[in-house]
Amino acid sequence: MIPTVPQPAFAKWCYRAYVTAFFIYLALPLSVVCVFAFNNSVFPSPPWEGFTLAWFFGTEAPYIGVFHERSILRAIGTSTFVALWVSALAVAVGTCNAFLFVRHTFRGKALLYMLMLLPLIIPGVILGISILVFSSAIANTLEDATGLWFDGLRPGLILVILGQFSFITTFATLVISARLQKFDPSLEEAALNLGASQWGAIRQITLPFLMPAIVASAIVSILMSFENFNTTLMLVGSDSPLTITMFDKLKQGSTPVLNAVSLLLIVISAILGLASLFFPNARK
Repeated sequence: MIPTVPQPAFAKWCYRAYVTAFFIYLALPLSVVCVFAFNNSVFPSPPWEGFTLAWFFGTEAPYIGVFHERSILRAIGTSTFVALWVSALAVAVGTCNAFLFVRHTFRGKALLYMLMLLPLIIPGVILGISILVFSSAIANTLEDATGLWFDGLRPGLILVILGQFSFITTFATLVISARLQKFDPSLEEAALNLGASQWGAIRQITLPFLMPAIVASAIVSILMSFENFNTTLMLVGSDSPLTITMFDKLKQGSTPVLNAVSLLLIVISAILGLASLFFPNARK
């Protein structure tokens, strides 16, 4: 609905009702998960048995809280390790890609840009299987030729990082490119005329201008890494990230501790999202 175009009162009412229903549809499942993280029951579903914090801080079975569940804590640490590496790589490569696609014109640029966008339309499972098959083929070839064992090319954290990096970099590139397109190149030219080097002009003028987009892309990369399941499932080894650990526990029988983990993830995601929104204003 376009606000400047006059609309009948009934159409406005229908539009508002649709928007309200849409957000209720999105928020209701999350609200149920959050509420039943405090349910004094071993089942993560109705009926409500009373309020408890045992699923966060409990130490005795069956009420083992998330802060005392070793497998969950270990998985959170693994996911954090993976997310930080993926974020750092995605931001670094995404920044370089942004300069490449925004600042330069060369033969095959359109084709290269399409290839950069390709991971967005490939299903995560297919992407994970492709990376696994490709890396295994390289590992087998190298092992046959050298007699050495290449652990980094087998399922494990390295492949998980590379698998997530392969598509998360696209998002970082798009976010940083959108910011770079708004930059006035004459500012760099003025710095060069005043004696700055090319790298000095970029470091002191362009990168500070890009910093809000860089921070936002880093936060998005961390959140996407934490929630990724399809690609990670195909590449994971003995060290399982949080999504895989939660899936394994769900197969064994769900408990409200998974609701507690979900609530913590929602809160952390909200905090990081708000930080990315307020960061540009803090720099003004």
